[in-house]
Amino acid sequence: MAATITDIDIKGEKVPFVFEESSQLPIVSLQIVFQNSGQLNTSHDGLAEMSAKLLGEGTKSDGSIVFATKLEDKAIQISAYTSRENFIIVVSSLKSEFKDATLLLKDLLKDPNYTAGALSKIKRQKQGWLNQKKSDFDYQAGVLLRQTLFASTPLARPYEGTEESIKSISLKDIRSFINTHLGYNNAIVVMGGDITQKEAETTTKDILTLLPKVDTTPLTAITASSEQKINYIYNDDTRQAYIYFGSPFDYSYQNKDQYKAKIMEYILGSAGFGSRIMEEIRVKRGLAYSAYASLQRTKISNYLTGYLQTKLENEEGAKALVKEVISEFVTKGITKEELEDAKEFLVGSEALRNETLSQRLNRTFDDYYYGRPQDFSKEQNEKIMSVTLKEMNEFIAAHPEITKLSFGIVTKK
Repeated sequence: MAATITDIDIKGEKVPFVFEESSQLPIVSLQIVFQNSGQLNTSHDGLAEMSAKLLGEGTKSDGSIVFATKLEDKAIQISAYTSRENFIIVVSSLKSEFKDATLLLKDLLKDPNYTAGALSKIKRQKQGWLNQKKSDFDYQAGVLLRQTLFASTPLARPYEGTEESIKSISLKDIRSFINTHLGYNNAIVVMGGDITQKEAETTTKDILTLLPKVDTTPLTAITASSEQKINYIYNDDTRQAYIYFGSPFDYSYQNKDQYKAKIMEYILGSAGFGSRIMEEIRVKRGLAYSAYASLQRTKISNYLTGYLQTKLENEEGAKALVKEVISEFVTKGITKEELEDAKEFLVGSEALRNETLSQRLNRTFDDYYYGRPQDFSKEQNEKIMSVTLKEMNEFIAAHPEITKLSFGIVTKK
């Protein structure tokens, strides 16, 4: 049975409901995705993630330990996390315990652990994470690239939080965020497992009616810079150069020929040892330990991004070679052999991306979220098989903007 999309009426609002019934395992899972409530939807860096962490501390009446024990005793999982765009609550349990799982979720939504002790704990955890990142050069190079590629935009902010911003977050801030971002009217519900659709819809209504109606402000699309800037962080402790690169990709997640971008991405940088970037930079020249590139196509922004790590003495050569490989990729295109290999892998591995319930639910959610018809992936796979070399090379040549690379590099002076 394939996942389906319907609407559930909650207080006069139509809430999208993604559902698939599956009795293969006696398990039920639930996701509530609150749109436009993620890390970029607040001016206080780290507030969205800290709000999610506080929901992981149980209820105020039980406290974190008692609430966690209730979950553990029945093998129930309840968690919350954030992405750049959304705030997500996840619940999963055995079928026999799902009623208790939903009751505990309702308790959590009605009575979050708004206490000084819970706030102090999640602040300590976050500060520890931030301290670890000071010596994570991959992370630092990635942040530097984002600041370079999206300067003066929300994507350049330290939206995961800084020591100062985390320290300043109060219980009032978290309460306000939760009350103004977690609403029934900005929710998408994804549920599946050993449960009937009628039972699932009833459960959804019971949970969402507890939530308020909130104001929603969609994020404005952000364009990556084409200024080809290079920024550095110098650190005497690093033993290699961490090179992150990116460029604009003038392409929308709404375009119907996503299959062409998928093939282009695979051949350029995501096929592992079969990709151009890995083949030219590591295999042929030995200039990097690893090298990768992908084409990001989201509601917020569309851009090329990639990375490599190399010996300090190879930094300049590796950086120049990235530019050369991508430039040649655009001007000369791909070969018939590369296209056939990509077709074989992308279509041949499709079954592996659609074999579990969670994969099918997530794919159906993505199709809804990005405004695509159901069975979009099936249609795209058929087009992958029929696309010609000429069509692919015309598509690649139409995107010279990906050659306008910016870099964020952590290295030693």
